[in-house]
Amino acid sequence: MNPTDDHFTNPTRRQFFGRSAAGLGVPALLSLLGREGPGVEGARSTRGLGVATHFAPTAKRAIYLFMSGAPSQLDTLDYKPQLADKYDEDLPDEIRRGQRLTTMTSGQDRFPIAPSIYRFQQYDNGGDGAWVSELMPHTATMVKDIAIVRSMRTEAINHDPAITYFCTGDERPGKPSLGSWLNYGLGSLNDELPSFVVMNATWSAKRDAQALYNRLWGSGFLPSRHQGVLLRSQGDPVLYLRNPAGVDERTRRDMLDALAELNHHHFERLGDPEIQSRIQQYEMAFRMQTSVPELTNLAGETKETMQMYGPDVSQPGTFASSCLLARRLVEREVRFVQIFHRGWDQHGNLTGDLPRQCRDIDQPATALIRDLKQRGLLEDTLVVWGGEFGRTAYCQGKLTKTNYGRDHHPKCFTVWLAGGGVQGGVVHGRTDDYSYNIIDDAGHPTTRFEDDAVHVRDLNATILHCMGIDHRRLTVKFKGLEQRLTGVEEEAHIVQKILT
Repeated sequence: MNPTDDHFTNPTRRQFFGRSAAGLGVPALLSLLGREGPGVEGARSTRGLGVATHFAPTAKRAIYLFMSGAPSQLDTLDYKPQLADKYDEDLPDEIRRGQRLTTMTSGQDRFPIAPSIYRFQQYDNGGDGAWVSELMPHTATMVKDIAIVRSMRTEAINHDPAITYFCTGDERPGKPSLGSWLNYGLGSLNDELPSFVVMNATWSAKRDAQALYNRLWGSGFLPSRHQGVLLRSQGDPVLYLRNPAGVDERTRRDMLDALAELNHHHFERLGDPEIQSRIQQYEMAFRMQTSVPELTNLAGETKETMQMYGPDVSQPGTFASSCLLARRLVEREVRFVQIFHRGWDQHGNLTGDLPRQCRDIDQPATALIRDLKQRGLLEDTLVVWGGEFGRTAYCQGKLTKTNYGRDHHPKCFTVWLAGGGVQGGVVHGRTDDYSYNIIDDAGHPTTRFEDDAVHVRDLNATILHCMGIDHRRLTVKFKGLEQRLTGVEEEAHIVQKILT
């Protein structure tokens, strides 16, 4: 046994807590190691990747607008007028095809069809036209800027595994998140702010929304500095960022200098590289004491910009406020921003709750695209909007002409993308008359990528592609496998048809 190796591979309890605890906003400190970190610590195929990337990127930054709870594609972006004449009819067996159901509806005696009560209109997107619900009038104005993918699919049928799948590439917890992979592979563009920032926006529908866990933006088996930093909407944006009462900037600076000297002595004695990392973390956190308050101060935004994001923009924590902060973050070269908006799980009272959810996000998301475009940022900023799965065409619970509920549906649902190499004005993929199955050109149910079906893996591979990363080469050896965001079991594909 080599005592030196044993020291680094089997840390003592004191070393463990010394590395993982104390500090000014632990997640922020751990993520702010600056630009030295592209593709190290075991990523043999990406060593030295940095900003060079595997190939020329079309996006330098990305913003992910995640609608947690799963929006109903039938009531928003996947128009199915044929269902109007099938009200309260049973879902045909040849459409369901024995597909898995959740326990919330598997015991129902019937599966009655619930047509959307909302009007749809076809808008000129420069192609064949895009159908958008009256619930999303602002989204309808930007159909020339977005690619609508109606043929998303997943195997996950319950919320937590499904959200975990999108965020980490695996239904099982423990893997690094998309933002962590990007931070790990590409490093930081900004020395003053985290490379990966997360916001949890407030919502207007029912309050008992699906819980979100910080592992959704965690680093998994990657070094912990690559995890996302959660910006809070109340109090200090990052915990422990403000100096305690009686401690001024000069005192803090003197304390950090003294601490750095002690850490240098500690490093000389033990040779543990984490000590050097800790020194850098404290320095980055010190700079954040200036950069974060400046980031969250909206006083310099024009009246026109504030109005564009809607009436909620001045209320911290709202989706509108989060979208404006997302623009300010990418403007400051933050690599990846993810906004979670909960409350989309309409098992009942869909017509009461869904309009509220759409009002929360419709104008701000559209304003974000317009704002980025006006500032010349959209061309190299990728924006993604969507949830973890879709909703069923049949009703869960009581069906009436004016109200209904929809259960989880993983076989087909809708997302949209914009900017960063995405071709605007595209509607990709087809679903059957019930929005229950993805279909090929002949109208037959399919799950094949060649028939425009887009799996979770394919979407994540496409996001990495836009950022200049070959998803097959961004790997880390863990548990005997070359792990990657898109998994090791099945091949993922780039959705070239929506790219420029």
